[in-house]
Amino acid sequence: MKLSGVELRRVRMPLVAPFRTSFGTQSERELLLVRAVTPNGEGWGECVTMAGPLYSSEYNDGAEHVLVNHLIPALLHAGDVTANKVATHLAKFKGHRMAKGALEMAVLDAELRAHDRSFAAELGSTRDRVPCGVSVGIMDSVPQLLDVVAGYLDEGYVRIKLKIEPGWDVEPVRAVRERFGDDVLLQVDANTAYTLGDAPLLARLDPFELLLIEQPLEEEDVLGHAELARRIRTPICLDETIVSARAAADAIKLGACQIVNIKPGRVGGYLEARRVHDVCAAHGVPVWCGGMIETGLGRAANVALASLPGFTLPGDTSASDRFYRTDITEPFVLEAGHLPVPSGPGLGVTPIPGLLEEVTTAKAWIAS
Repeated sequence: MKLSGVELRRVRMPLVAPFRTSFGTQSERELLLVRAVTPNGEGWGECVTMAGPLYSSEYNDGAEHVLVNHLIPALLHAGDVTANKVATHLAKFKGHRMAKGALEMAVLDAELRAHDRSFAAELGSTRDRVPCGVSVGIMDSVPQLLDVVAGYLDEGYVRIKLKIEPGWDVEPVRAVRERFGDDVLLQVDANTAYTLGDAPLLARLDPFELLLIEQPLEEEDVLGHAELARRIRTPICLDETIVSARAAADAIKLGACQIVNIKPGRVGGYLEARRVHDVCAAHGVPVWCGGMIETGLGRAANVALASLPGFTLPGDTSASDRFYRTDITEPFVLEAGHLPVPSGPGLGVTPIPGLLEEVTTAKAWIAS
């Protein structure tokens, strides 16, 4: 398959409510979409970078620059390209996993559509629907938090994840447990907000029988996570630390995690995400699919990934209306706490032209 060209689109989508984490608050999602065009059709990719380098070192302007000036030209000059070869063609460029992953996703979507094969089938799906959790941001007060959690449980979400930071950790967790009981699947996400010196504080979460605490320490502090795992009972899940299958294998060997959150953009794409899944499965480590406030394009791919057999914990694969009043694809709607796995060719969804145009702020066409 030879690429005719690639279109980049910048889009800006308002969120239904501000989403606050330990590294900042978002009230809109700025995204970079990738459309790969071939003589046989086209495919879509979604870059999960943010407006600024807060979650990771990558960010929208940087991703666009490296795509325009390095990654896309490399693929255009590669001749025949398959999705399995994209990583090889781009390997000489260091880092930029989210940008690479978006480009690979677009090529994979185009390739699978041409062969009338779905993302789920290609990745190794074993289910036609996946259980869904929801990520709850840091709130202004505990009563507000309890109201929000109650709403999500009423909607049918099967797992609640609370964002935490120093000063907003033990008390909100205690309040949720006291209000909703021990049967609610509950976990917390620190987004690197703590240090090993906070181990005594984090140990105070142990009595609440959480599923896990996600990424409590800095992403490069693998040994710190291993030490923390010896000091607390709550299982440690790594997110930002896991940038590849090799990183996952190393972290598991060092005892730095008992669970892994797989975000395809963070590891460089859905094919590497499948390899991370396989490494974890080989070591008996459960995985779940994280979210980056994706549009329906990224959500479709995430749901397909989450239907692999090693994804034994509910992920952040929420319904479209968790973040957006109007998505750019047909919305994903929660059904008894689950989302259906798309079965159509490629992603199984495409942008609705009018809705896409409404949120597009810029676009560029790159061809050889």
